[in-house]
Amino acid sequence: MAITVNPTLSTRERLERARDAAPHLAELSTAEKNGLLLAMADAIEAQSASILAANRKDLELSGTTGAIRDRLLLTPERIDAMAAGTREVAALPDPVGETVVEWKRPNGLLIRKVRVPLGVIGIVYESRPNVTVDTVALALKTGNAIVLRGGKEAAYSNQRLVEILSATAGLPKGAIQLLDSTTRESVQELIQGRGLVDVIIPRGGAELINFVVENSIVPVIETGAGNCHVFIDKSADLAMADRIVINAKTQRPSVCNAAEKLLMHEGIASAYLPRIAKQLSEQGVELRGDEATVRFLSSFKVQPATEADWGEEYLRLCIAIRVVSGVDEAIVHINRYSTKNSDAIVTENESNARLFLRAVDSAAVYWNASTRFSDGGEFGFGAEMGISTQKLHCRGPFALVELTSSKYEVIGSGQIRA
Repeated sequence: MAITVNPTLSTRERLERARDAAPHLAELSTAEKNGLLLAMADAIEAQSASILAANRKDLELSGTTGAIRDRLLLTPERIDAMAAGTREVAALPDPVGETVVEWKRPNGLLIRKVRVPLGVIGIVYESRPNVTVDTVALALKTGNAIVLRGGKEAAYSNQRLVEILSATAGLPKGAIQLLDSTTRESVQELIQGRGLVDVIIPRGGAELINFVVENSIVPVIETGAGNCHVFIDKSADLAMADRIVINAKTQRPSVCNAAEKLLMHEGIASAYLPRIAKQLSEQGVELRGDEATVRFLSSFKVQPATEADWGEEYLRLCIAIRVVSGVDEAIVHINRYSTKNSDAIVTENESNARLFLRAVDSAAVYWNASTRFSDGGEFGFGAEMGISTQKLHCRGPFALVELTSSKYEVIGSGQIRA
């Protein structure tokens, strides 16, 4: 049975508490917000044992395996990383109150555009308890209240983390709200909370994201699934390609920026495919491929790829390989099948690289680097709210700046309009 902080409150009451807290959070100074974040980081470390105990209970009850279990699992190292990420957010510049631009009109009016908090952020997510800490830290730094609706499989982990974070001295009452995860009704009420919630951010599988996008009457920042590609061009440094492919696929296959597809220039396929297939197989990666790949890898166990494979996000040790004629065909393939998250080219040909960077319509496009860098921490954001695959209001890994809106301050000296 999932649990929540103060289980007697209804979802609407929680949303109302978050709405009431939002103005108080917006009034906090940068120093006050940073102090709260540093205290939260200390508390996470101090309560590591109780967090791990709660997580063990989730693991036992969920019975999950493979990629889903990895998403749910907390370790001492991952708890340390959550605390470190919270401190990194504290150390970052505060975007709230920043003057984006200002100008003076001929009539003497000074117009200034400044960043302000969004208000109340609702986040719906699955499995990964670290999302609880990351999103709370980012919301607090930007003066926003946050409503969390985690997955039922992480109920005890999320409960314990929210208890720890909410107990921080000086935190405005109601700033962090955790919703019941036992039923879908809490999600429905959250995404119908127009007037109480300012934005919804779904993080998880395609089914969850599609449900939120299709049913929310609150504005949504869509974080997409990750059908990510690596294209090995004819001129690629093959030692570099080895490192990038293996890292992108195997370093953490359960996350959305792991590579799911490998595209290979036909000019090097016969020589390079067996080499990279051997390394992938040694890492336990299941191989699928088009006709040319199956032919070149006749001595390997390769399952023929179906049309469905090209669009699937595996989230496990599986990769589909396709041989293409060059960068143009690679771009066409990626733009057709990619979820527009993260895609990479490995090449020493600068013209091909720049064409790829310009023409691939994804939130993050890489030249000679692993797709695994699509992450708020790796981008220097301290943490992230998600990786947006839409084009409004933000795109790619997003964090502090994207959790603000703007308003105009207009300063006059008695001007009236004629």
